[in-house]
Amino acid sequence: MRRPPSLALLGVAISGTLIAAATASPAAAQPTGTPSPQIVVADGMTQPVFSFADAIEERVYVQTPVDTDHDGNLDRVAIDISRPRETATEGFKVPVIFEHSPYRKDTWDDVPYPSVLVDDLPQNGLSSRSRLAAGPTANAAAKANLPGSLDDYYVPRGYAVVLGQSVGTADSDGCPTSGDQAETLGTKAVIDWLNGRAKAYDAAGAPVEATWTTGAVGMTGVSYNGTLPNQVATTGVKGLKTIVPVSAISSWYDYYRANGLVVAPGTFQGEDLDILAQYTAGQTRAQGTCVDELAQITEQQDRITGDYSKFWADRDYRDASDVRASVFVVHGLNDWNVKTENFAGWWDELARHDVPRKIWLHQGGHGGPGSSASVTLPSGQTWTYKQTENRWFDYWLWNVRNGIMDEPTAVVQRENRNYTTYANWPDDAAKDVALRLAATSATETGTLTTGKAPKGKIEQGFVDEGRTIRPATLVAGPETASPNRLAYLTPALGQDVRISGRPEMRLRMAIENRPDANLTTYLVDYGPAGSTAAPTVVTRGWMDPQNRKDASKTEKLKQGKMYDFRWTLEPKDYIFQAGHRIGVVVFSSDQDYTLLPLGGTELRVAPNDSELRLPVVGGRAVLGF
Repeated sequence: MRRPPSLALLGVAISGTLIAAATASPAAAQPTGTPSPQIVVADGMTQPVFSFADAIEERVYVQTPVDTDHDGNLDRVAIDISRPRETATEGFKVPVIFEHSPYRKDTWDDVPYPSVLVDDLPQNGLSSRSRLAAGPTANAAAKANLPGSLDDYYVPRGYAVVLGQSVGTADSDGCPTSGDQAETLGTKAVIDWLNGRAKAYDAAGAPVEATWTTGAVGMTGVSYNGTLPNQVATTGVKGLKTIVPVSAISSWYDYYRANGLVVAPGTFQGEDLDILAQYTAGQTRAQGTCVDELAQITEQQDRITGDYSKFWADRDYRDASDVRASVFVVHGLNDWNVKTENFAGWWDELARHDVPRKIWLHQGGHGGPGSSASVTLPSGQTWTYKQTENRWFDYWLWNVRNGIMDEPTAVVQRENRNYTTYANWPDDAAKDVALRLAATSATETGTLTTGKAPKGKIEQGFVDEGRTIRPATLVAGPETASPNRLAYLTPALGQDVRISGRPEMRLRMAIENRPDANLTTYLVDYGPAGSTAAPTVVTRGWMDPQNRKDASKTEKLKQGKMYDFRWTLEPKDYIFQAGHRIGVVVFSSDQDYTLLPLGGTELRVAPNDSELRLPVVGGRAVLGF
């Protein structure tokens, strides 16, 4: 793996503590007898030795190379800087921790959502009677400025903290473009300015230079604030040394779509990219200066077919060929807002290009693991998450040789809330195991088996009523046959079974009476037989049958004809306990995520020609059946 370039730091070890002069060269310019400012490192971490109360605070407007509102002037983005007062001393330069955000102020909290209640799926070419409704408030909880304590933590440790406002939002110029190249370049301009390659101005219009920084930059943030680091890292911009994306998006298609299907972020049914753009623009921009630009997003996002297109490709960052920054990925294994494919797809790309990396996965949802979450390494050392982040930035920005890159690559919080370490993620010992769907009756619950399918041609059917029946109801009571879903279960497990990676559904199925249907699969932990505990939904996956060959191409289906469908569920790391049963539930419309057509769509499945593939650590032998 690549290591950080050596910075010209002065450093000596004193009783196990490194005291380093924070200069790009020896501080010869300091008056005789005046000690040069220094960072202090103990236990491999910078220590809070600079006064935050005395920090220098300033507002700067960085000129970008884009004109997103098409007014003939290049947009400028507002950034707020907090840095140690010692940076006013000649020769004392510090690295930067940079968080850019579209959520700083003046968001439109009551953006009207489109209804997800439709007469028929829009790709069927019928009138959907979709309407704008004063639906739920825009995804504000997930889009809050999370969290906001970078400056008071890192400035005392010898960093400058830059908090930026994305192009088209808050005090910055322009219109929001929600994830495309213009937004990326608008963010990259800040790093260019910090390295002397771009212009910036104060409020009076006077030029401002960043003479106080080494030019080494680390980006971080949660949700959208973590997505922007992913975007900028793909440009290979010089000066960006590392990023820490938390619950971040790597493909906006996988945020708002799934295998050709329109799918909402968890708990925000109806939201789409244009809703988000209006939210970040604020009502004044959304209904005024940016109305045309936002209308273009509405048109191009295509809620009709749900196909992957150039619009979505422009918002896809899964090409790490130009990434020069190291990456510390942080994500919740139960994040149904920014679903787990967003970290896993990015992680795969980073591995393919041998980008220096580390990953921390926790059992929470959208957001970080919490500063006090802790892991004990094989060496016996225990570090909290915040300490790990601190050490990561110190290594890549201050060149503190604290050994963090020699520690296990993956930290995963297990179901009992304890953290453990692994050499990699997914686990290298995970092997795809095919579990055949098997049934002996047209109506009864089926089984999952690694053996041969039962003899005889069995078909099972169900009717879509997802508009009126919640997923929790469809998942419950798997032993009882339901006209609205199909369920298949393994025998009780003889030992713990861990999956690590992407489950995959391979289903032979026909749609009987309509041109298309939503298709949903839930992987479920059903606990021991006879248990009264509620089942645990382990992961989910969705597909548009008309995209059976390619997410970018809709192909019509013949009603009543059997087709083979294949799609992955959201990646997961999960342990099914001994005595529990693994279950898969197949149904159509998902009240929590998909568009909801009128009920009555009939679907027919050939279970003996279908299978669920699970990434089982240890392979088939672990299952024991």
